[in-house]
Amino acid sequence: MSDPVSVEIYSRPGCHLCDNAKDAIERVRQRYPFVLKTINIEADAALEAAYGNEIPVVTINGNKAFKYRVDEAEFEKKVKRLWNK
Repeated sequence: MSDPVSVEIYSRPGCHLCDNAKDAIERVRQRYPFVLKTINIEADAALEAAYGNEIPVVTINGNKAFKYRVDEAEFEKKVKRLWNK
């Protein structure tokens, strides 16, 4: 792996879809370590306006990869591809 893989999840407390996404992301993270940042959209009015109820949103290296649900196998493929660069 040359550059570290960076994953961001835009979410809010009490969001069950967000919790499911975080669980899937953490399982992949055990196999392919990466930098993970969780961003609470309620802490920023601009993010709240931008994302509203369309969460979670997951980005990988700044590129939007998932919205609402994270397919664990697909997420792993995306991370693995970057890991092998």
